[in-house]
Amino acid sequence: MRITRAAAAIAAVAATALVLSACTKVEEGEDAASAFPENDIRLIIQANPGGGSDLSSRALATELEGILGVSVIPENMPGAAGALAMEYVGAQDPDGYVIGFAPVEIAMLNTTQSANVLPDDFDLLGQIMLAPGVITVGANSGIESLEDLVDRAKSGAVTVANSGAGSIWEAATIGLGDATDATFSPVPYDGGATAVAAAASGETVAAVSGLGEALAQGEAVRILGVMNDERHPDAEDVPTVDEAIGEDVVFGGWGGIYAPKGLPDDVKSELESAVKQAVESDGYQTFQKDAGNLVVYRDSAEWTTFVNEQFDLFKDLLG
Repeated sequence: MRITRAAAAIAAVAATALVLSACTKVEEGEDAASAFPENDIRLIIQANPGGGSDLSSRALATELEGILGVSVIPENMPGAAGALAMEYVGAQDPDGYVIGFAPVEIAMLNTTQSANVLPDDFDLLGQIMLAPGVITVGANSGIESLEDLVDRAKSGAVTVANSGAGSIWEAATIGLGDATDATFSPVPYDGGATAVAAAASGETVAAVSGLGEALAQGEAVRILGVMNDERHPDAEDVPTVDEAIGEDVVFGGWGGIYAPKGLPDDVKSELESAVKQAVESDGYQTFQKDAGNLVVYRDSAEWTTFVNEQFDLFKDLLG
């Protein structure tokens, strides 16, 4: 009897230990899953300080800090039209502690620069903004409408300033020419502001840029059309290209947040949710409105589909 009772007692203790061990492992697993983020997060920006990519990234980082409870540290890494930063981010461990801002060039660089940058190489977390392209001419150019500009380009080449070779605004100029069977000759400048200034002074006939750069020139330029599927709320009197000439020409400087490929599901979900909350915050919405941009959010799945569609578009247009 004593031996039987002792054996039973030992078995009961062992069973209790197994249960406690299992509970401890479940709790540890839950803690591990809910621990992210424990450390600061680096946000790699592919451009110099002060530009649109930089300011949008920093505005989002401010909101992300309050949501995630850790510092989100912007880090500028310009070079090779953005390829340097994107290749760097892609080479990091997929643990969620290094993310980046991806401009539209993530869908262009493989074609325009032969860079080792493909959308499928990253986990795309969400689109956060859109700067639709606009077409401007100098106020004294004698061109009153987009139809006038296209007619002129059909009778002879029209010079169009843009923010640089391989930029989204050069691509937009080429796309406008293809859609209208007109001859628009892209002329690269060092940024959108200088491109619009060239049109304002008559150095070029026209310019393609973001709305913010065009509005900054005030009455020195005339905005002929918006390259979007709807009018811009900050320029409601300016028609879309489709409204102006019946051609659906849509180009914009969009951007979003991405990470190295292969994030754990829980980390990806946490980051995607945080990006969404940051985009929807009052502070971020106010910033983008003041900058003349549109707040356009796409979740991870939607943005991944969109970026791959844009990649195919630019491959056909610029390849």
